[in-house]
Amino acid sequence: MRPRPPVKGRGIFSGTGLIIAGMAATVAALAFPLWSYSDRPGTDVGVLNAETVATQYGPLSALDQDFITKVRLAGLWELPAGQQAQQKGTTEAVRTAGAHLVEGHTFLDERVRNVASRLGITLPNEPNEQQQGWLRELDTAQGADYDRRFANILRLAHGRVFSLVAQVRAGTQNSLVRDLADDANTTVLDHIKVLEATGYVDFDALARDLAATSTPTATDSPTPTGLDFGPNPGEVVPVTPAPAGSAPPTYTLPPAATGPSLS
Repeated sequence: MRPRPPVKGRGIFSGTGLIIAGMAATVAALAFPLWSYSDRPGTDVGVLNAETVATQYGPLSALDQDFITKVRLAGLWELPAGQQAQQKGTTEAVRTAGAHLVEGHTFLDERVRNVASRLGITLPNEPNEQQQGWLRELDTAQGADYDRRFANILRLAHGRVFSLVAQVRAGTQNSLVRDLADDANTTVLDHIKVLEATGYVDFDALARDLAATSTPTATDSPTPTGLDFGPNPGEVVPVTPAPAGSAPPTYTLPPAATGPSLS
């Protein structure tokens, strides 16, 4: 008996099967670039949030990781700027603002190092290039010009990060990031208020500068943030105030254990 010839149009190698396989390959090819390039400049927050890592504290998005790094970066330059203002400020209001920066970022730096360690995120140990430039500008300023530059540079920086804190707090699914955002919100608002209380903030220039920049996202940093999600975050040098006696006495502020207040 001769073997029966195969029936045309059946099996995965039939015309229909090949079409289905081709469509599946096309969908996979289209999906892969969306995932691979989601961390490139120009991607929106929705795509960034899709790049999420599971943790025991809840999903951790790329925006969450960037926020944690930026909290650390803020302390790396704003704490020394605050110490400098306590010495170079020509008015009590400027020196008070400096004291608040020292107090607030001493508190926040301890918090962010704890959060990063628990989530396995490597943090930077020096400010980025833009922040170093701001510190150099403050180093060369003197007298009332120093007071004015200090108030406006720091107020602009806090205004930019304020919207990022709110964005992260509203959308994060991670409990550690949520608590850190609460602390950062309280601290940033306190610093904004004491900087404005110096009387040196140019609100017209501030409005123009803020309008010229879009809402900060994980890709807006002028330099790479150095995110490195992994199990070994490495050693992070704490940001600490100068030893007692090397700067004027600080003003009475809330204890760091309770976080900065708005009063």
